[in-house]
Amino acid sequence: MKEIVWYYLHMKRLTMIDILRAVAIINMAAYHTLWDLVYIHRVPLGWFRSEGATAWQLSIRWAFILLSGFCFSLSKRKHKRGWFVFGCSWVITAVTLIAMPRDAILFGVLTLLGTAMILTYFLEPILQQIPAPIGIAASGLLFCFFDRFPFPKALYANYFTAFLGFPPGWFSSSDYVPVFPWLFAFWMGYFLFEIMRKNDLLRYLSGLRCRPLEWIGRHSLAIYMVHQPLIYGFLYLLFEVIR
Repeated sequence: MKEIVWYYLHMKRLTMIDILRAVAIINMAAYHTLWDLVYIHRVPLGWFRSEGATAWQLSIRWAFILLSGFCFSLSKRKHKRGWFVFGCSWVITAVTLIAMPRDAILFGVLTLLGTAMILTYFLEPILQQIPAPIGIAASGLLFCFFDRFPFPKALYANYFTAFLGFPPGWFSSSDYVPVFPWLFAFWMGYFLFEIMRKNDLLRYLSGLRCRPLEWIGRHSLAIYMVHQPLIYGFLYLLFEVIR
C-alpha cells in the first residue's frame, strides 16, 4: 500500500485537483468581475444581490478551502508554503487599502489558507492520531457550531478577534474569511485526503486531462494575486477612460 501511494503522490500528478482548482479560480474571476461592476461602477445587476449570488460566492469559497486542505499533505514544504500564502494575503490587503480603501480586503481567503496551513503543520501530529472519518465528521460539526453558536458580545472586540471570527460592529472587509469556522472546512479537506489515501483512491484523480485547465490549476495562486488588479484596471479603462 505504501509503495502504491508513493507512486501516485510522486510519479503522477493528481490532474483532477488541478482542473477543480482551475474551475474555482475561473468562477472567482467571474464573481469578482460582477462585484466590481455592481459595487464600483454601479451597474444595476439586481440578481447579484440575491441569495443565488451569495450561494455562488460560498460555493467558490468552499471549493478553494476544501481543495487547499486536501492538497496540504501533498506539499513538500508545508509550513513555508503557509507563510508564503499568508504573506501574499497581506500584499493584497496593502494594495486594496491603497487602491480602494473603502473596499479593502482584511482577513480574506488567502489569510485563512495561510493560517490554516501553518496551524495544521504544527498540529499534524495530533490530527494524524484521529481516524479520518471521525475527523471529517467532527470538523463538520465544529464548523456548524462556530458558524451558528451565539458567542458572548465581549469577544467581538478588535481586529484580532475579527481575524479569529468575532468581528466588532465597525469591522468591514470586502472579502472576510475568518479562522473560525473556516479552519474546520480546511480540515474537512485534510481528512478527505486521508480517507482517499488509505483506501487507495487517489489514483482515480489522475485520469482526466485538460491541459489548459491543468495549467490554470497549477498556477492558481499567481492567477489569484493578479486577477483582481487586471479586472479592476480593465473595467476602469472601460468605464472611466474610454467613456
